[in-house]
Amino acid sequence: MRIPVLETDRLHLRAFVPSDAAVVQTLAGAAEVAATTLNIEHPYPDGAAEAWICGVGERAGEGRALAWAIVNRFEMELIGAISIGLYSRHQRGELGYWLGVPSWNRGYMTEAAVAVTKHGFEALNLHRVEAMVLPRNGASIRVVEKAGLAYEGTLRGYVRKGTVFEDVAIYGQVNEWGK
Repeated sequence: MRIPVLETDRLHLRAFVPSDAAVVQTLAGAAEVAATTLNIEHPYPDGAAEAWICGVGERAGEGRALAWAIVNRFEMELIGAISIGLYSRHQRGELGYWLGVPSWNRGYMTEAAVAVTKHGFEALNLHRVEAMVLPRNGASIRVVEKAGLAYEGTLRGYVRKGTVFEDVAIYGQVNEWGK
Protein backbone atom coordinates (compact mmCIF):
# COMPACT_ATOMS: atom_id res chain seq x y z
CA MET A 1 0.00 0.00 0.00
CA ARG A 2 1.35 3.42 -0.92
CA ILE A 3 1.13 6.50 1.26
CA PRO A 4 -0.79 9.08 -0.77
CA VAL A 5 -0.21 12.81 -0.54
CA LEU A 6 -3.08 14.59 1.22
CA GLU A 7 -3.56 18.35 0.99
CA THR A 8 -5.48 20.71 3.27
CA ASP A 9 -5.70 24.48 3.33
CA ARG A 10 -2.48 24.84 5.30
CA LEU A 11 -0.90 21.40 5.30
CA HIS A 12 0.83 18.98 2.95
CA LEU A 13 0.72 15.39 4.27
CA ARG A 14 3.34 13.20 2.64
CA ALA A 15 5.34 10.04 3.19
CA PHE A 16 8.34 10.27 5.48
CA VAL A 17 11.80 10.17 3.91
CA PRO A 18 15.10 9.28 5.64
CA SER A 19 16.20 12.93 5.64
CA ASP A 20 13.28 13.74 7.99
CA ALA A 21 14.96 11.84 10.84
CA ALA A 22 16.80 14.78 12.41
CA VAL A 23 13.65 16.90 12.58
CA VAL A 24 11.62 13.97 13.95
CA GLN A 25 14.32 13.39 16.59
CA THR A 26 14.16 17.04 17.67
CA LEU A 27 10.39 17.53 17.61
CA ALA A 28 9.29 14.15 18.97
CA GLY A 29 12.14 14.28 21.47
CA ALA A 30 10.62 17.20 23.37
CA ALA A 31 9.53 16.25 26.88
CA GLU A 32 6.17 17.99 26.30
CA VAL A 33 5.44 15.75 23.30
CA ALA A 34 6.30 12.55 25.15
CA ALA A 35 4.17 13.63 28.13
CA THR A 36 1.03 13.93 25.97
CA THR A 37 1.34 10.81 23.80
CA LEU A 38 0.86 7.11 24.41
CA ASN A 39 3.92 5.74 22.61
CA ILE A 40 6.72 8.32 22.60
CA GLU A 41 9.31 8.03 25.33
CA HIS A 42 11.56 10.68 26.79
CA PRO A 43 14.40 10.98 26.35
CA TYR A 44 13.90 10.00 22.73
CA PRO A 45 16.64 7.44 21.97
CA ASP A 46 19.33 8.17 19.40
CA GLY A 47 18.56 6.31 16.17
CA ALA A 48 14.87 5.91 17.04
CA ALA A 49 13.74 8.38 14.39
CA GLU A 50 15.60 6.54 11.63
CA ALA A 51 14.22 3.18 12.79
CA TRP A 52 10.68 4.55 13.05
CA ILE A 53 10.82 6.07 9.54
CA CYS A 54 12.07 2.74 8.14
CA GLY A 55 9.24 0.94 9.95
CA VAL A 56 6.66 3.35 8.53
CA GLY A 57 7.45 2.16 5.02
CA GLU A 58 7.37 -1.49 6.06
CA ARG A 59 3.99 -1.15 7.82
CA ALA A 60 2.53 0.63 4.78
CA GLY A 61 3.87 -2.05 2.46
CA GLU A 62 2.21 -4.72 4.59
CA GLY A 63 -1.08 -2.77 4.73
CA ARG A 64 -0.87 -2.40 8.52
CA ALA A 65 -0.57 1.37 8.82
CA LEU A 66 -0.11 4.60 6.92
CA ALA A 67 1.86 7.48 8.39
CA TRP A 68 2.25 10.98 7.05
CA ALA A 69 4.74 13.73 7.70
CA ILE A 70 2.76 16.86 8.49
CA VAL A 71 4.34 19.72 6.55
CA ASN A 72 3.32 23.37 6.77
CA ARG A 73 2.51 24.24 3.14
CA PHE A 74 3.80 27.80 3.40
CA GLU A 75 7.16 27.25 5.07
CA MET A 76 7.42 23.64 3.76
CA GLU A 77 8.74 22.52 7.13
CA LEU A 78 7.99 19.26 8.90
CA ILE A 79 5.94 20.00 12.03
CA GLY A 80 4.60 16.59 13.14
CA ALA A 81 3.21 13.20 12.20
CA ILE A 82 -0.15 11.50 11.89
CA SER A 83 -0.88 7.85 11.23
CA ILE A 84 -3.74 5.45 10.89
CA GLY A 85 -3.21 1.89 12.04
CA LEU A 86 -5.22 -0.47 9.85
CA TYR A 87 -7.14 -3.51 11.00
CA SER A 88 -8.43 -4.78 7.66
CA ARG A 89 -10.42 -7.70 9.01
CA HIS A 90 -12.60 -5.26 10.92
CA GLN A 91 -12.33 -2.34 8.45
CA ARG A 92 -11.12 -0.22 11.34
CA GLY A 93 -8.42 2.43 11.62
CA GLU A 94 -6.80 3.94 14.70
CA LEU A 95 -5.44 7.48 14.58
CA GLY A 96 -2.14 8.32 16.22
CA TYR A 97 -0.35 11.65 16.06
CA TRP A 98 2.11 14.09 17.54
CA LEU A 99 2.93 17.70 16.78
CA GLY A 100 6.10 19.65 17.55
CA VAL A 101 5.66 22.13 20.40
CA PRO A 102 6.31 25.24 18.22
CA SER A 103 3.18 24.34 16.19
CA TRP A 104 0.80 23.72 19.10
CA ASN A 105 -2.48 25.62 19.44
CA ARG A 106 -2.80 26.61 15.78
CA GLY A 107 -5.33 24.01 14.61
CA TYR A 108 -2.83 22.07 12.51
CA MET A 109 -3.50 18.70 14.12
CA THR A 110 -7.24 19.09 13.79
CA GLU A 111 -6.77 19.86 10.09
CA ALA A 112 -4.60 16.77 9.65
CA ALA A 113 -6.95 14.52 11.65
CA VAL A 114 -9.96 15.59 9.60
CA ALA A 115 -8.06 14.85 6.36
CA VAL A 116 -6.87 11.41 7.51
CA THR A 117 -10.28 10.45 8.91
CA LYS A 118 -11.92 11.44 5.62
CA HIS A 119 -9.27 9.47 3.71
CA GLY A 120 -9.93 6.46 5.92
CA PHE A 121 -13.63 6.44 5.16
CA GLU A 122 -13.52 7.47 1.51
CA ALA A 123 -10.35 5.90 0.10
CA LEU A 124 -9.68 3.03 2.49
CA ASN A 125 -13.33 2.02 2.86
CA LEU A 126 -13.08 1.87 6.65
CA HIS A 127 -16.19 1.21 8.68
CA ARG A 128 -14.75 2.81 11.82
CA VAL A 129 -12.04 5.30 12.79
CA GLU A 130 -10.99 5.52 16.42
CA ALA A 131 -8.41 7.18 18.64
CA MET A 132 -7.10 6.58 22.14
CA VAL A 133 -6.11 9.65 24.11
CA LEU A 134 -4.94 10.44 27.60
CA PRO A 135 -7.94 12.00 29.42
CA ARG A 136 -5.64 14.69 30.84
CA ASN A 137 -4.73 15.82 27.30
CA GLY A 138 -7.50 18.33 26.59
CA ALA A 139 -5.91 19.47 23.31
CA SER A 140 -5.95 15.93 21.91
CA ILE A 141 -9.54 15.45 23.00
CA ARG A 142 -10.51 18.62 21.11
CA VAL A 143 -8.66 17.34 18.02
CA VAL A 144 -10.54 14.04 17.85
CA GLU A 145 -13.88 15.64 18.65
CA LYS A 146 -13.40 18.22 15.88
CA ALA A 147 -12.50 15.34 13.54
CA GLY A 148 -15.95 13.87 14.25
CA LEU A 149 -15.04 11.18 16.79
CA ALA A 150 -17.25 10.81 19.85
CA TYR A 151 -16.30 9.76 23.37
CA GLU A 152 -17.08 6.07 23.95
CA GLY A 153 -15.49 5.26 27.29
CA THR A 154 -12.39 5.16 29.45
CA LEU A 155 -10.10 2.22 30.07
CA ARG A 156 -8.71 2.58 33.58
CA GLY A 157 -4.98 2.01 34.08
CA TYR A 158 -4.66 0.91 30.44
CA VAL A 159 -1.13 2.11 29.66
CA ARG A 160 2.04 2.59 31.63
CA LYS A 161 4.09 5.73 31.07
CA GLY A 162 7.29 5.37 33.01
CA THR A 163 6.21 4.09 36.40
CA VAL A 164 2.64 5.44 36.26
CA PHE A 165 -0.41 3.58 34.97
CA GLU A 166 -2.70 5.93 33.07
CA ASP A 167 -6.29 5.84 31.92
CA VAL A 168 -7.03 6.02 28.19
CA ALA A 169 -10.19 7.50 26.70
CA ILE A 170 -11.53 5.96 23.50
CA TYR A 171 -13.14 8.09 20.80
CA GLY A 172 -14.66 6.71 17.62
CA GLN A 173 -16.75 7.34 14.55
CA VAL A 174 -18.59 4.80 12.45
CA ASN A 175 -19.02 5.43 8.74
CA GLU A 176 -22.81 5.51 8.58
CA TRP A 177 -22.73 6.44 4.87
CA GLY A 178 -20.58 3.57 3.70
CA LYS A 179 -22.86 0.74 4.81
